[in-house]
Amino acid sequence: MQIRTWVVPPASEDVTPRILFDRSSEDVYSDPGSPMLRRTKAGTYVIANIQKESDEGRYIILNGAGATPEGNIPFLDLFDINTGKKERIWESEKEKYYESVVALMSDQEEGDLNLDQLKILISKESKTENTQFYLVSWPEKSLVQITNFPHPYPQLASLQKEMIRYQRKDGVQLTATLYLPPGYNPSTDGPLPCLVWSYPGEFKSKDAAGQVRGSPNEFPGIGPTSALLWLARKFAILSGPTIPIIGEGDEEANDSYVEQLVASAEAAVKEVIRRGVAHPKKIAVGGHSYGAFMTANLLAHAPHLFCCGIARSGAYNRTLTPFGFQNEVRTLWEATNTYVEMSPFMSANKIKKPILLVHGEEDNNSGTLTMQSDRFFNALKGHGTLCRLVILPHESHGYSARESIMHVLWETDRWLHKYCVSNTSDVGEDHDTGSVKENDNKGTTDAESKVVATGGGGSKEGSDLEYGGFHSLPRSSLW
Repeated sequence: MQIRTWVVPPASEDVTPRILFDRSSEDVYSDPGSPMLRRTKAGTYVIANIQKESDEGRYIILNGAGATPEGNIPFLDLFDINTGKKERIWESEKEKYYESVVALMSDQEEGDLNLDQLKILISKESKTENTQFYLVSWPEKSLVQITNFPHPYPQLASLQKEMIRYQRKDGVQLTATLYLPPGYNPSTDGPLPCLVWSYPGEFKSKDAAGQVRGSPNEFPGIGPTSALLWLARKFAILSGPTIPIIGEGDEEANDSYVEQLVASAEAAVKEVIRRGVAHPKKIAVGGHSYGAFMTANLLAHAPHLFCCGIARSGAYNRTLTPFGFQNEVRTLWEATNTYVEMSPFMSANKIKKPILLVHGEEDNNSGTLTMQSDRFFNALKGHGTLCRLVILPHESHGYSARESIMHVLWETDRWLHKYCVSNTSDVGEDHDTGSVKENDNKGTTDAESKVVATGGGGSKEGSDLEYGGFHSLPRSSLW
């Protein structure tokens, strides 16, 4: 897909619009940035016009992410609309810190803004220092710190972060961010349980798929249900390993979705094992939404890589999204085989590893209605798969309530402890033969294959007594 930026004079009908930028949407290295806006007295926002001393040119400021092979280096360019000439007036430090522009602060005056009086608000952070805000003033570009927030999670202040690079077997360059617990040393402490958390993306070229996104100097922000929370449980976390699904030329990316998905996952797993940070038998995979779809497919088609999975708010049957999904523009009737082959629901009989399904009861995302997890769970249960479905009352595609978030963390922590940390390969792959062995313990399977509503009552779940007597509520199909 091409992105074209036009200059259109709305008050002059006789002036022909002209193209300012024309580039591929996948090529982040060529992104020129977006015009900075200023606020008017009416509270609306317009593009800020910049006046350069003794110069009659028409200038704006472009704020860019600055993607490079070494990571993002945000910048500000002074851009002449008439000539197309650029002048770099600010750039993030790149050795230790990651800085980015938050807002234009010198917008109190009417008319054009003078470059020598420019003021911007930036954020500044590093791998170990949390985000603080600074005021940058021209012409000296002096820096004044205006916040001094304490570290949000001092227990993990010394966690280890590294942006790693590796290669898929077809030559595509891949990247991921590897997090290790504070004080961990692979040479003395040995390999750890590992959680791989990701989200696939589609591309039309291998070069674009291999471009680096993000910065190695960004502070590791931890959200309410972030995978990074398991650093406190002494897990290695492989966050955001790139899973590019590429369709070059006339090829459609999703026609080889499964093959490329497995190849990307194999490369990621191989890399963490090579580094000695992940135990080969204790690698779990997880994701949200399209990442949940990815998780189910990997357990179906690459059971030799992972010991268990966590899938949140996913879609598992593509025939229920017949008019396209993600970047797939073909309909079910135009690409029937692709829709069927991509659907983990159709491969439910192949999934033998434990999988935890979580879904909001009122998911309003058209592609991930709650019945996706409901139907997938029934298919898995019908084939004797060790699985569990947790329905969060009143929650949509993302989870907001404190009770929901805490429960998701409890379910996830319990699942990882039981089927990753304590994995003894009773349910696993025979690496000598490449075959998958099923767990013959029917009591365990029966106990786990249940639908759980977090606000339910009813009888206690036998296998959960050691975790405080969690109450379960059997739930039939809603549709």
